[in-house]
Amino acid sequence: MRDDPLSIPPDALGQGSPCSLRVLDDMQALTRCFADMLFNEYRDAKAKGREKVAFIVPVGPVGQFELFAARVNAERLSIRELVVINMDEYLSPDGRDFILTTDPLSFRGHMERNLWSRLDPELAPPEEQRHFPSPLRPDDTTRMIARLGGIDVAFGGVGITGHLAFNDPPEPGEPLDADAFARLPTRVVRLSRETLTINSVTATRGNIDRIPKLAVTVGMKEILEARKIRVFMNRPWQCAVVRKLLHGPVTAACPASLLQRHPDVRVTITREAAELPEPTLR
Repeated sequence: MRDDPLSIPPDALGQGSPCSLRVLDDMQALTRCFADMLFNEYRDAKAKGREKVAFIVPVGPVGQFELFAARVNAERLSIRELVVINMDEYLSPDGRDFILTTDPLSFRGHMERNLWSRLDPELAPPEEQRHFPSPLRPDDTTRMIARLGGIDVAFGGVGITGHLAFNDPPEPGEPLDADAFARLPTRVVRLSRETLTINSVTATRGNIDRIPKLAVTVGMKEILEARKIRVFMNRPWQCAVVRKLLHGPVTAACPASLLQRHPDVRVTITREAAELPEPTLR
């Protein structure tokens, strides 16, 4: 841990961190890397004798699933033994149901358009292996993972609060115990003000009112218990949080910092996300 992780220059980023770091030129290179990693991790797990291969995946960053589907089809790799558990989904105002798949913000809709509908049906996993946590039965996800013998790889991005999936930090006044936070399971959550704001910047042109307030998310427990964790970051506003992830104190105030305790974490970022988080007026 550095005294001031936010001051670490780009050429020193990752040095001394327990998490490995790779810096790529741009978003195009990052999405290609993500797609190739999905392909290679599945193939390698099957080669090692895994009956079913279980991934936790995010929707953001975007672009990798189209490339993954294209490569699966081109190389005729059957991924019928793949189980995909999506990290999260937005919910209706009462928290009892998903938003409609026709909503442009729907992660279920995104997966259908950008992955499942693009795969050759002969190569694709059956629908029962395409899983979103249920807001009414969140424990189903935990039990599914146990039946599978654990998660092979948890892929993810990191939010501006340091959240993985929608595991935002505790609100002011709530306990900040890192060990207790690491044990949080799949559940329904209320999004923080910071997450609502940055999601409106990236997805609704600043229309905060359009972002759902509730979501269902896999827990820190399920993510941290994965055999491997692979993180991708491409936004300019991630310059600060990537430094906290790699070099900051391990604290629930930045959930991604808990990755420092995991034995196999690889972080891939763009050069833009590696820049110093210095202020500028525009």
